[in-house]
Amino acid sequence: MNRYSLRARLLFLAATLLTIGLLANGFFVSSALNSYLMEQADSRVKILAQICARPSVATLKLPQAKKFTAQWNQFNNPVVVYVNRQGEVLRRLPPELTPPGGGPELPALDARSLDARQGEPFTVDSLDGSGRWRALAVPYRSPATPPGGAVEAPLKVVVASSLNQVDDAVSQIRNISVTVGSLLVCLLTLVGWLAVRSGLRPLTRIEETAAAIAHGDFSRRVPTLAGPRTETGRLTASLNGMLVQIETAFQAREEAEGRMRRFVADASHEMRTPLVGIKGYTDLYRMGALPTRRNVDETMERIARESQRLGQLVEDMLLLATLDENSSLARPGPAAPSPYPLDPAPMDLRTLAVDALHDIHAMAPDRSVQLTGPDAGKATSAPALADEARLRQVVSNLVGNALHHTPPDSSIRVGVGSVGGHAVIEIEDSGPGLTADEKERVFERFYRKDNSRSRAAGGGSGLGLAIAHALVTAHGGRIELRSEPGEGCRFRVLLPRLRIET
Repeated sequence: MNRYSLRARLLFLAATLLTIGLLANGFFVSSALNSYLMEQADSRVKILAQICARPSVATLKLPQAKKFTAQWNQFNNPVVVYVNRQGEVLRRLPPELTPPGGGPELPALDARSLDARQGEPFTVDSLDGSGRWRALAVPYRSPATPPGGAVEAPLKVVVASSLNQVDDAVSQIRNISVTVGSLLVCLLTLVGWLAVRSGLRPLTRIEETAAAIAHGDFSRRVPTLAGPRTETGRLTASLNGMLVQIETAFQAREEAEGRMRRFVADASHEMRTPLVGIKGYTDLYRMGALPTRRNVDETMERIARESQRLGQLVEDMLLLATLDENSSLARPGPAAPSPYPLDPAPMDLRTLAVDALHDIHAMAPDRSVQLTGPDAGKATSAPALADEARLRQVVSNLVGNALHHTPPDSSIRVGVGSVGGHAVIEIEDSGPGLTADEKERVFERFYRKDNSRSRAAGGGSGLGLAIAHALVTAHGGRIELRSEPGEGCRFRVLLPRLRIET
């Protein structure tokens, strides 16, 4: 049966069960009818046997017997036989009527065999085998008076009634049951086929949707054809939820592959620049284009700067790769360990803010720099549980971004304090600001607002903000950007505030 479709198996099972049920019902109905009609036949045979056992019936003359037998039709044309002790037939009633099937084929009717019947009805066949008879042997009540002038009185009276009406009724009921049952099976099989076809329509739609998805159409969904509380409705909802996750996963994979391709291309481009410089300087040295010691020292200094730039780029890429790998291996849950390599300890973000202020003064003495609280308020305590070295790297990247991407006359503000349940440190500048598209891409790897300017001025590789975003996320915090064209940028780092018990 596994070779056939589910629809065919359901129809076959339903038709088989229906056929078995109808056959069983017909069998029990016909058996009950047969038992009932046999009881009626036994009752008639017993009544007739009591009548025929009287001497008044046994001694009827021929004219009287003809008149009496005319009333026997109500007993299904019975046959009455009077026998003696030796089983010899002394008289048969009716004398001239021909019973159905030639009459019953009675067994031996001697005294022993009749006594063995014990007055219970029994069934015999007709003489020509076309029917059955129900017979009963009872004692003759007045053996002293022989019937019809016989030499000896009969011992028993055997009464037999034809069962043709019983057999015809039972056979008719069976034929009706078979005919009606066959028509009913055919009709209900047709109705069942339509019902199964309608009921399995959602599965057909699921099959079509799965085929479409297999050909690459991940936007397909299974249509809702049943209530949400039905098995089909719950299956449809589960499959559509699974399809959403599959589509999302494929989109995420495509986006990840696209980001990886861009990352490899950008990384190759960034690494090629210092490598080309190093190769050019070494070629000059091999060709003897550096005749003096001063020329050699200047070339070595440039090679050292390019090597440092290349080394910093490799370190940043390794850090991002480590963050990505550990993030992908992390498991969600409140008891899950941090997916990033951090060494957290209690600290106050004011230390980082003051150090950032000194760094700006050292790198750009002419810049206007101020230390405030969040949103230019008063600086307050900002306790947090964090890795100080990693947060210094975040603040350093934000400060470097503000110095390299703003004009020399732009002011910088360092804010620190607590906002709600967060410890906050922010770097704000009064530079040209960012457009909406630039704000969307500013945390992307290797993204720079002005590539030519950044390279010419010795700018970074475009990984600083990406690293800052990843490290802040590693601490369970977030980094926010507020910027409008012509209004500068404000990068705000929010970390969970550490509660200090006193």
